[in-house]
Formats: sequence, structure tokens, C-alpha cells
Amino acid sequence: MKKFKFELEKILEFRDFEKQQAEGELAKALAVETEIQNNLKKIAEQYAALDKYMSGSLDFNDMVSMSRNKSLLNYQKEELLKQLAQAKLVSEEKRKILQECMKKTSALEKMKEIQLSQYKEELKQAEKKRLQALAVSKIASDHR
Repeated sequence: MKKFKFELEKILEFRDFEKQQAEGELAKALAVETEIQNNLKKIAEQYAALDKYMSGSLDFNDMVSMSRNKSLLNYQKEELLKQLAQAKLVSEEKRKILQECMKKTSALEKMKEIQLSQYKEELKQAEKKRLQALAVSKIASDHR
């Protein structure tokens, strides 16, 4: 009997490639999100450090400087929050693309498994028939 060959193997390989590409794209999008979140944490730390530094200070110049620094930090925070919202949208889109790729790949893999199972069953049946034919011919040759 001929060797098992899945007719859609090339398509399955292509779908696997697409899935790997989608995984890479999602990983990049999530890395951008993580970087933005890390920058937001740094701003929060700077804000806390500024408050700690200025606690108890009554110097007018220090207060003006603190006010400017807090305004700058607030502006940076707002910009990062906008970027984070956009990055989350991109990540979600990449996640949907990956899910779709996984569905397509999964369907083909399931089809391949079914065909392989059928192929193995056909092999068993062919082997069984061959063994039965051998047994019959052995019995026939023994009776002569």
C-alpha cells in the first residue's frame, strides 16, 4: 500500500506559517503595551519622588518648580495613556487575527488526523486480508 499523503499538506504548512507570523505580531504589540505601562510606572515613581522631595519645603521657587514638574508629568502621563489605549486596540486586533489563524490551522490538522486514522485503518484491514489469504493458502497446501 502507498505511503500516507495529506493532500492539503502545503496549505497546512502555509497556515502554520501564517499562525507563526500572527504570534510574532501579537508579541510585538504586547511588548509595546508593556513598554508603555513601564513608562507609566516610571512617571508614577517620579511623581512620588517629587512629592517626597518637596514635603515640608516652603521655598517659593521649589514650589513653582514642583508645579511645573507635576504639570509635565501629568502631560506625559496623559500622552502615555492615549498611546496605551491605541496599543491595546492594536493588540486586540492582532489577537483576533491569531485566533482566526489558529481556527484555520486547527481545522486542517483535525482533517489530517481523520485522514491518517482512516489510512491506518485501511492498512490494518489490508494486513488482515493478507494474513487471512496466507492462512487459507497454508491450510489448502497442508490438505494436498
